[in-house]
Amino acid sequence: GTIDEPMLESWTTISALTQVTSKIKLGTLVTGIIYRNPALLAKMGANVDLMSNGRLVLGIGAGWFETEANAYDIPFFTVLERGKRLEESVQIIKGMWTNPKGFTFQGKYHKVNNALCIPEPIQKPHPPIMIGGGGEKQTLRIVAKYADDCNLFGGPKGITAKLDVLKKHCSAIGRDYDEILKTALTTVVIAENKRELASALAGVRDPGVSDEQLDEIVLYGTPEEVAAKIKNRMQAGIQYLIVNFKGGLGKPSSNQLTDAVANSEKNSLKLFAEKVVPQFQ
Repeated sequence: GTIDEPMLESWTTISALTQVTSKIKLGTLVTGIIYRNPALLAKMGANVDLMSNGRLVLGIGAGWFETEANAYDIPFFTVLERGKRLEESVQIIKGMWTNPKGFTFQGKYHKVNNALCIPEPIQKPHPPIMIGGGGEKQTLRIVAKYADDCNLFGGPKGITAKLDVLKKHCSAIGRDYDEILKTALTTVVIAENKRELASALAGVRDPGVSDEQLDEIVLYGTPEEVAAKIKNRMQAGIQYLIVNFKGGLGKPSSNQLTDAVANSEKNSLKLFAEKVVPQFQ
Protein backbone atom coordinates (compact mmCIF):
# COMPACT_ATOMS: atom_id res chain seq x y z
CA GLY A 1 0.00 0.00 0.00
CA THR A 2 0.87 3.65 0.07
CA ILE A 3 2.53 5.36 3.02
CA ASP A 4 -0.61 7.34 3.89
CA GLU A 5 -3.01 4.39 4.08
CA PRO A 6 -4.60 3.82 7.52
CA MET A 7 -2.43 1.56 9.66
CA LEU A 8 -3.29 0.45 13.19
CA GLU A 9 -0.56 0.12 15.81
CA SER A 10 -0.04 -3.61 16.05
CA TRP A 11 0.44 -4.27 19.76
CA THR A 12 -2.54 -2.28 21.01
CA THR A 13 -4.58 -3.95 18.27
CA ILE A 14 -3.68 -7.52 19.18
CA SER A 15 -4.17 -6.69 22.86
CA ALA A 16 -7.75 -5.73 22.03
CA LEU A 17 -8.17 -8.85 19.90
CA THR A 18 -7.31 -11.07 22.86
CA GLN A 19 -10.66 -10.10 24.35
CA VAL A 20 -12.85 -10.81 21.31
CA THR A 21 -11.22 -14.02 20.02
CA SER A 22 -10.65 -17.41 21.59
CA LYS A 23 -8.82 -19.70 19.15
CA ILE A 24 -6.91 -17.78 16.50
CA LYS A 25 -3.19 -17.18 16.99
CA LEU A 26 -2.24 -13.53 17.48
CA GLY A 27 1.01 -11.90 16.51
CA THR A 28 2.93 -9.33 14.53
CA LEU A 29 4.47 -9.77 11.09
CA VAL A 30 6.82 -8.36 11.99
CA THR A 31 7.77 -5.99 14.78
CA GLY A 32 10.88 -4.09 13.75
CA ILE A 33 13.24 -4.46 16.67
CA ILE A 34 14.39 -0.83 16.41
CA TYR A 35 10.99 0.48 17.52
CA ARG A 36 10.94 -0.90 21.07
CA ASN A 37 13.40 -1.75 23.80
CA PRO A 38 13.70 -5.57 23.81
CA ALA A 39 13.02 -5.88 27.54
CA LEU A 40 9.84 -3.86 27.15
CA LEU A 41 8.88 -6.00 24.16
CA ALA A 42 9.39 -9.13 26.26
CA LYS A 43 6.97 -7.75 28.86
CA MET A 44 4.44 -6.75 26.20
CA GLY A 45 4.60 -10.18 24.61
CA ALA A 46 4.22 -11.94 27.95
CA ASN A 47 1.14 -9.86 28.74
CA VAL A 48 -0.48 -10.63 25.37
CA ASP A 49 0.25 -14.34 25.82
CA LEU A 50 -1.36 -14.20 29.25
CA MET A 51 -4.42 -12.24 28.10
CA SER A 52 -4.92 -14.55 25.12
CA ASN A 53 -4.48 -17.74 27.16
CA GLY A 54 -1.35 -18.74 25.27
CA ARG A 55 -1.98 -17.63 21.69
CA LEU A 56 0.91 -15.25 20.98
CA VAL A 57 3.36 -15.73 18.13
CA LEU A 58 6.08 -13.09 18.41
CA GLY A 59 7.05 -12.00 14.92
CA ILE A 60 10.17 -9.84 14.90
CA GLY A 61 12.69 -8.58 12.40
CA ALA A 62 15.59 -6.21 12.02
CA GLY A 63 13.46 -3.38 10.61
CA TRP A 64 13.77 -1.85 7.16
CA PHE A 65 11.50 1.19 6.73
CA GLU A 66 13.88 4.11 7.12
CA THR A 67 11.25 6.70 6.14
CA GLU A 68 9.01 5.65 9.03
CA ALA A 69 11.88 5.58 11.51
CA ASN A 70 12.90 9.09 10.52
CA ALA A 71 9.31 10.34 10.72
CA TYR A 72 9.02 9.19 14.34
CA ASP A 73 12.56 10.24 15.31
CA ILE A 74 13.61 6.63 15.89
CA PRO A 75 17.32 5.96 15.28
CA PHE A 76 17.92 3.93 12.13
CA PHE A 77 21.10 1.92 11.73
CA THR A 78 23.05 0.13 9.04
CA VAL A 79 21.86 -3.28 7.87
CA LEU A 80 24.74 -4.90 9.74
CA GLU A 81 23.99 -3.13 13.02
CA ARG A 82 20.25 -3.80 12.77
CA GLY A 83 21.05 -7.48 12.39
CA LYS A 84 23.29 -7.45 15.44
CA ARG A 85 20.64 -5.61 17.45
CA LEU A 86 18.09 -8.21 16.39
CA GLU A 87 20.33 -11.02 17.62
CA GLU A 88 20.83 -9.39 21.01
CA SER A 89 17.13 -8.61 21.29
CA VAL A 90 16.10 -12.21 20.65
CA GLN A 91 18.46 -13.36 23.39
CA ILE A 92 16.99 -10.87 25.86
CA ILE A 93 13.37 -11.71 25.03
CA LYS A 94 13.92 -15.45 25.20
CA GLY A 95 16.01 -15.06 28.35
CA MET A 96 13.37 -13.01 30.17
CA TRP A 97 10.61 -15.41 29.14
CA THR A 98 12.48 -18.48 30.38
CA ASN A 99 13.93 -16.77 33.48
CA PRO A 100 10.98 -14.62 34.58
CA LYS A 101 12.31 -14.01 38.09
CA GLY A 102 15.41 -12.28 36.81
CA PHE A 103 17.56 -12.27 33.67
CA THR A 104 20.85 -10.48 33.09
CA PHE A 105 22.47 -9.85 29.72
CA GLN A 106 25.33 -7.63 28.61
CA GLY A 107 25.63 -6.99 24.89
CA LYS A 108 27.17 -4.34 22.69
CA TYR A 109 23.85 -2.60 22.04
CA HIS A 110 21.51 -3.79 24.81
CA LYS A 111 21.81 -4.83 28.42
CA VAL A 112 19.44 -5.88 31.19
CA ASN A 113 20.21 -6.42 34.85
CA ASN A 114 18.05 -8.88 36.74
CA ALA A 115 15.11 -7.97 34.48
CA LEU A 116 11.82 -9.45 35.68
CA CYS A 117 9.03 -10.83 33.52
CA ILE A 118 6.23 -11.51 35.98
CA PRO A 119 3.55 -12.56 35.20
CA GLU A 120 5.31 -14.91 32.84
CA PRO A 121 3.98 -16.18 29.50
CA ILE A 122 1.59 -19.12 29.49
CA GLN A 123 3.28 -21.02 26.65
CA LYS A 124 6.27 -23.11 27.69
CA PRO A 125 9.16 -22.94 27.39
CA HIS A 126 8.12 -19.64 25.78
CA PRO A 127 5.82 -18.29 23.05
CA PRO A 128 7.04 -19.10 19.53
CA ILE A 129 9.51 -16.60 18.11
CA MET A 130 9.10 -16.01 14.39
CA ILE A 131 11.88 -14.11 12.65
CA GLY A 132 10.96 -12.48 9.37
CA GLY A 133 13.39 -11.79 6.57
CA GLY A 134 15.64 -13.55 4.13
CA GLY A 135 19.03 -11.95 4.68
CA GLU A 136 21.39 -14.82 3.98
CA LYS A 137 24.42 -13.79 6.05
CA GLN A 138 22.72 -12.46 9.18
CA THR A 139 18.98 -13.01 9.39
CA LEU A 140 18.85 -16.67 8.38
CA ARG A 141 21.82 -17.41 10.64
CA ILE A 142 19.90 -15.84 13.55
CA VAL A 143 16.85 -17.91 12.58
CA ALA A 144 18.94 -21.08 12.71
CA LYS A 145 20.31 -20.19 16.12
CA TYR A 146 17.29 -18.79 17.96
CA ALA A 147 13.97 -18.93 16.10
CA ASP A 148 11.07 -21.34 16.33
CA ASP A 149 9.59 -20.11 13.05
CA CYS A 150 10.96 -18.33 10.01
CA ASN A 151 8.95 -16.13 7.66
CA LEU A 152 9.95 -15.60 4.05
CA PHE A 153 8.51 -13.60 1.18
CA GLY A 154 8.36 -14.63 -2.45
CA GLY A 155 7.49 -17.44 -4.80
CA PRO A 156 8.75 -21.04 -4.97
CA LYS A 157 12.03 -20.17 -6.69
CA GLY A 158 13.07 -17.58 -4.13
CA ILE A 159 11.80 -19.61 -1.19
CA THR A 160 13.77 -22.69 -2.26
CA ALA A 161 16.98 -20.66 -2.43
CA LYS A 162 16.45 -19.12 1.02
CA LEU A 163 15.62 -22.45 2.65
CA ASP A 164 18.77 -23.97 1.18
CA VAL A 165 20.75 -21.24 2.93
CA LEU A 166 18.86 -21.83 6.17
CA LYS A 167 19.71 -25.54 5.99
CA LYS A 168 23.40 -24.69 5.73
CA HIS A 169 23.24 -22.38 8.74
CA CYS A 170 21.45 -25.09 10.75
CA SER A 171 24.04 -27.67 9.74
CA ALA A 172 26.88 -25.35 10.75
CA ILE A 173 25.64 -25.09 14.35
CA GLY A 174 24.08 -28.53 14.73
CA ARG A 175 20.47 -27.29 14.76
CA ASP A 176 17.77 -29.63 13.53
CA TYR A 177 16.41 -27.90 10.42
CA ASP A 178 13.09 -29.70 10.81
CA GLU A 179 12.51 -28.04 14.20
CA ILE A 180 11.92 -24.70 12.49
CA LEU A 181 8.43 -23.97 11.15
CA LYS A 182 8.80 -22.55 7.64
CA THR A 183 6.20 -19.88 6.90
CA ALA A 184 5.71 -17.45 4.05
CA LEU A 185 3.87 -14.18 3.61
CA THR A 186 2.10 -13.41 0.36
CA THR A 187 -0.55 -11.17 -1.11
CA VAL A 188 -3.46 -13.02 -2.71
CA VAL A 189 -5.28 -11.69 -5.75
CA ILE A 190 -8.10 -14.08 -6.57
CA ALA A 191 -11.06 -13.92 -8.95
CA GLU A 192 -13.68 -16.26 -10.38
CA ASN A 193 -12.51 -15.88 -13.98
CA LYS A 194 -9.76 -14.42 -16.19
CA ARG A 195 -11.64 -11.21 -16.95
CA GLU A 196 -12.15 -10.36 -13.29
CA LEU A 197 -8.57 -11.41 -12.55
CA ALA A 198 -7.15 -9.03 -15.15
CA SER A 199 -9.08 -6.18 -13.56
CA ALA A 200 -7.88 -7.16 -10.11
CA LEU A 201 -4.24 -7.38 -11.14
CA ALA A 202 -4.35 -3.92 -12.68
CA GLY A 203 -4.41 -2.50 -9.17
CA VAL A 204 -1.27 -4.27 -7.95
CA ARG A 205 0.89 -4.82 -11.02
CA ASP A 206 3.50 -2.23 -11.87
CA PRO A 207 4.29 -1.55 -15.54
CA GLY A 208 6.97 -3.81 -16.99
CA VAL A 209 6.55 -6.61 -14.43
CA SER A 210 6.52 -10.01 -16.16
CA ASP A 211 4.30 -12.92 -15.17
CA GLU A 212 7.34 -14.71 -13.74
CA GLN A 213 8.31 -11.68 -11.65
CA LEU A 214 4.72 -11.23 -10.47
CA ASP A 215 4.63 -14.87 -9.35
CA GLU A 216 7.47 -14.13 -6.93
CA ILE A 217 5.51 -11.23 -5.40
CA VAL A 218 1.80 -12.05 -5.59
CA LEU A 219 -0.16 -15.29 -5.38
CA TYR A 220 -2.76 -14.67 -8.07
CA GLY A 221 -5.26 -16.55 -10.20
CA THR A 222 -8.60 -18.28 -10.21
CA PRO A 223 -9.35 -20.48 -7.18
CA GLU A 224 -7.92 -23.50 -8.99
CA GLU A 225 -4.76 -21.63 -9.98
CA VAL A 226 -4.26 -20.19 -6.49
CA ALA A 227 -4.60 -23.65 -4.94
CA ALA A 228 -2.01 -25.03 -7.38
CA LYS A 229 0.41 -22.22 -6.54
CA ILE A 230 0.00 -22.87 -2.83
CA LYS A 231 0.90 -26.50 -3.47
CA ASN A 232 4.02 -25.32 -5.32
CA ARG A 233 5.05 -23.33 -2.27
CA MET A 234 4.46 -26.36 -0.08
CA GLN A 235 6.68 -28.42 -2.36
CA ALA A 236 9.35 -25.73 -1.97
CA GLY A 237 9.27 -26.32 1.79
CA ILE A 238 6.66 -23.93 3.15
CA GLN A 239 4.51 -25.42 5.91
CA TYR A 240 2.36 -22.45 6.85
CA LEU A 241 1.12 -19.65 4.60
CA ILE A 242 0.12 -16.20 5.86
CA VAL A 243 -1.92 -14.19 3.38
CA ASN A 244 -3.38 -10.76 2.89
CA PHE A 245 -5.81 -9.75 0.20
CA LYS A 246 -6.05 -7.15 -2.53
CA GLY A 247 -9.55 -6.61 -3.80
CA GLY A 248 -8.66 -5.50 -7.30
CA LEU A 249 -10.12 -2.00 -7.50
CA GLY A 250 -6.73 -0.47 -7.95
CA LYS A 251 -5.03 1.98 -5.64
CA PRO A 252 -7.61 4.37 -4.16
CA SER A 253 -7.15 7.94 -5.30
CA SER A 254 -9.53 9.29 -2.67
CA ASN A 255 -11.22 8.26 0.55
CA GLN A 256 -14.43 7.71 -1.43
CA LEU A 257 -13.04 4.40 -2.66
CA THR A 258 -12.11 3.07 0.77
CA ASP A 259 -15.40 1.25 1.43
CA ALA A 260 -15.48 -0.20 -2.08
CA VAL A 261 -11.94 -1.53 -1.72
CA ALA A 262 -12.76 -3.02 1.68
CA ASN A 263 -15.84 -4.77 0.29
CA SER A 264 -13.87 -6.12 -2.65
CA GLU A 265 -11.19 -7.49 -0.34
CA LYS A 266 -13.90 -9.17 1.75
CA ASN A 267 -15.23 -10.78 -1.41
CA SER A 268 -11.74 -12.05 -2.21
CA LEU A 269 -11.42 -13.46 1.30
CA LYS A 270 -14.80 -15.19 0.96
CA LEU A 271 -13.84 -16.73 -2.39
CA PHE A 272 -10.53 -17.94 -0.95
CA ALA A 273 -12.22 -19.40 2.13
CA GLU A 274 -14.91 -21.20 0.16
CA LYS A 275 -12.96 -22.53 -2.82
CA VAL A 276 -9.29 -22.73 -1.83
CA VAL A 277 -9.05 -23.48 1.89
CA PRO A 278 -11.15 -26.69 1.72
CA GLN A 279 -8.52 -28.21 -0.58
CA PHE A 280 -6.02 -28.12 2.30
CA GLN A 281 -8.19 -29.30 5.17
